[in-house]
Amino acid sequence: MSVEDVKESLETADRGVTRWMARYGVVFLRLSLGIVFLWFGAIKFFPEMSPAQELAARTVGVLTGGWVTPEVALPVLAGWECLIGIGLLAGRALRTVLFLLYLQMLGTLTPIVIFPHELFIHIPHATTLEGQYIIKNLVLISAGIVIGATVRGGKMVAEPPPRGR
Repeated sequence: MSVEDVKESLETADRGVTRWMARYGVVFLRLSLGIVFLWFGAIKFFPEMSPAQELAARTVGVLTGGWVTPEVALPVLAGWECLIGIGLLAGRALRTVLFLLYLQMLGTLTPIVIFPHELFIHIPHATTLEGQYIIKNLVLISAGIVIGATVRGGKMVAEPPPRGR
């Protein structure tokens, strides 16, 4: 087998793997995001199970001027996250599910503004564990954007169309 044959075999394999990723990647992303939301939501139904529950409850309290208590906020947030997770897993009503996801994510990012000294050891570059928990939401938001790009039938493609199209 020549070097050119090896290169051609690798190129063929690479194209096949890339096509497979383009075909199934968004589905896996939607399902994994659904699992994360369902899981994180479900643990909020059980006291002391979620590492984010105290921060989430205080954030809701600040955002509502104390009108919503932690006893109300946590089950509502838990249900909201579970609803997002179930919607993503089912692949139904994705526009509504993604709207709920973005709204919830906006809420999860607000502690950066409200409680920066609790989320950063050294502002703005060294976060606490809670800060890392919040910063990872940027990935969840990005995943929602990718999934959202498909709600009108959009697809990921392995290779771009030829130039001039």
